[in-house]
Amino acid sequence: MAEEAESRLELAAVSKHFGGLHAVEDVNLRLHAGSRHGILGPNGAGKTTLFNLITGVLPITSGRISLFGQDVTHWPTHKRTAMGMARTFQITSLFPRLTVLDNVLLAVQGLRPMKLVMWRPLASYKDVYEKAEKLLADVNFWHLRNQQVRNLSHGEQRQLEVVLGLASDPKVLLLDEPSAGLATGESREMADFLNSLDKDLSILIIEHD
Repeated sequence: MAEEAESRLELAAVSKHFGGLHAVEDVNLRLHAGSRHGILGPNGAGKTTLFNLITGVLPITSGRISLFGQDVTHWPTHKRTAMGMARTFQITSLFPRLTVLDNVLLAVQGLRPMKLVMWRPLASYKDVYEKAEKLLADVNFWHLRNQQVRNLSHGEQRQLEVVLGLASDPKVLLLDEPSAGLATGESREMADFLNSLDKDLSILIIEHD
C-alpha cells in the first residue's frame, strides 16, 4: 500500500486501438518521486500516442491511469495539468523574435487566471516577473534572459522548451523527444541539463533512439 501511495503516475494495462490498429497495447508503468524513466522506439511505435493518453488528449480503449493515487482515466487535460503534470512537445513552440525572458513570462502568465493585457509591459506583472526570474536562475538560464530565442543554439532552444514546461511547477514532467535534431554534443548537454533539474521532479522521456 505504501508503494502505491508514493506513485505519482501509474498506468495499469493501458491500451489504445484505432479500429484494427493497436497503437498502444497493455502498458504498465509506475513513476515515483524523483524517478527518471525513458521509453525508446522508432517512429510509429506509439510513443506520442502514449503521452496523449497520459495527458488526456486521447481517451484510452482500456486500462487505468492514476495521478498521485487518483484515478484520472476520464479526466480532461486541464484537470490533470492542475494536479501537477506538464508536457513538452516534439515540435518547437517558442517565439523566436522574443527574448528568453519574454518567452518564460508568457508561459508563466498563461497559467494565471488573470488575462494578459497586451498594451501593458510584461515587466509590470511583478509576481509573474519574479517567478520567471527565479525559474531562469534555478536552471542556470538567467545569463541568456535578454537573448532573442532565434539567436540561441538549437540545443539551447530545446532546453528552453523544457524550462517552459517547468512554469507550472509540475511534479511530473513528460518530455517528447527533447533531443530530437540535436548533434551528439548537444544531446550530452541536454542530458546534463535534465540531470541538473530538481531531484524530486519525476520525468518520463520518449526518444527515437
